Amino acid sequence: MNRDTIHTQHAPAAVGPYSQAIRMGNLVFTSGQIALDPATGKLVEGDVVAQTDQVMSNLQAVLAAASTDLSRVVKTTVFLQNMGDFPVFNQAYAKYFPNNPPARSTVEVAKLPLGGLVEIECVALVE
Repeated sequence: MNRDTIHTQHAPAAVGPYSQAIRMGNLVFTSGQIALDPATGKLVEGDVVAQTDQVMSNLQAVLAAASTDLSRVVKTTVFLQNMGDFPVFNQAYAKYFPNNPPARSTVEVAKLPLGGLVEIECVALVE
């Protein structure tokens, strides 16, 4: 089974020894995405909703580079800097999975890179 590294300039570049995603067989595993604007390399300003929108845009770009999309996501893991943001995060997140949302784990963490409010990673099917 081939192990392919996925990279796109339409999502933030990896800033350490990791890949944006790895495709193995018919699955793609993304690294966690925070709300970095790939054009500027800076964290987008705003609340958890604005950051969630950027995170999902980054994930969409990585998934597209792996020849898949959000409709094929089977699992996400969400890291929130503040679980108090859970209700508004859910509203923002739900826009991206209007039907048959993937399985999901959500945890609160003490800190995220660059002071981010949300980080999301996912597993998706690839045909």
